[in-house]
Amino acid sequence: MPSTPLNDVRELVAGDEDAGGRLDAWLAARLDVSRSRAVQWIESGCVTLDGAPARKKDLVSPGARVAVAIPAARPSDVAPEAIPLDIVYQDADFAVIDKPAGLVVHPAAGHWSGTLVNALLHQVRDLSGIGGVLRPGIVHRLDKDTSGLLLVAKNDDAHRLLSEALKQRNIKRAYLTACWGHLAEDATSVDAPIGRHLTDRKKMGVVPGGRSARTHFRRVERWRAADLLRAELETGRTHQIRVHLLSLGHPVVGDRTYAPGREKGFGGPERGWAAALARRVPRQFLHAAELRFTHPRTGREMRFDSPLPPDLAAAAEWARETSAH
Repeated sequence: MPSTPLNDVRELVAGDEDAGGRLDAWLAARLDVSRSRAVQWIESGCVTLDGAPARKKDLVSPGARVAVAIPAARPSDVAPEAIPLDIVYQDADFAVIDKPAGLVVHPAAGHWSGTLVNALLHQVRDLSGIGGVLRPGIVHRLDKDTSGLLLVAKNDDAHRLLSEALKQRNIKRAYLTACWGHLAEDATSVDAPIGRHLTDRKKMGVVPGGRSARTHFRRVERWRAADLLRAELETGRTHQIRVHLLSLGHPVVGDRTYAPGREKGFGGPERGWAAALARRVPRQFLHAAELRFTHPRTGREMRFDSPLPPDLAAAAEWARETSAH
């Protein structure tokens, strides 16, 4: 394994839930990097599996020990862009952003510019080098059409500590979301594994052998043909809230990926109401409203709250008024 004083060597141990996964995909998920970067590290000899040089197609078994010598950070090839950002808090260690809907978090195929990362590189100079590239240390992500609070590390130590806190479920994230129909109970939890959809690789789904996922839902308001919910994540899988609500038969209002035209499924007087709500919701009704964690340096308890943005707030007000008895 390459070893220089500038390398950041990580020691990882696979758990029971990781059994059978390919090393490149597992490594990308554990270190919050792209799969292509994980493959690059493996092929350049930076990764060992149980002390032997690793191959990207190696399978992970419970208890397997993986060592990664992450190369020293190099300048990012992502260009800074003067995109407005609502930075609700920042200090030497991290920043909290209130992300608008429609903004992609980081560059990827089809979105090489105009992202939150481009905006951060313009507005915040002292950023993390985790992953081998000087870039904002994105601790967790939000979908393009999800609004709300996002945590960004500004140095490597903070990134490591916050990422570990997220893994240990010590960063609490709660969302406001609206779902079609009504949950059977005012409070319910879903514990169902999430992985790639079995037939549509662009979607996620509740699938056997998926990664463990738990979401806690509580009804905040009961509307005529929909519920306003508070959803708290215990884990943070891709599309977790959307997939878990879909599995209950109550998909997110405005979710054009998992429930296009769902409002047409209502009969009687609720059909017209649902159609009117759908017209008022311009995107998936999902907003990251609460963020709670311990400051990685001071140990101080940090809490941030974000109200519904104007597009969702207007739809909620209409739903509330037209559902009053």
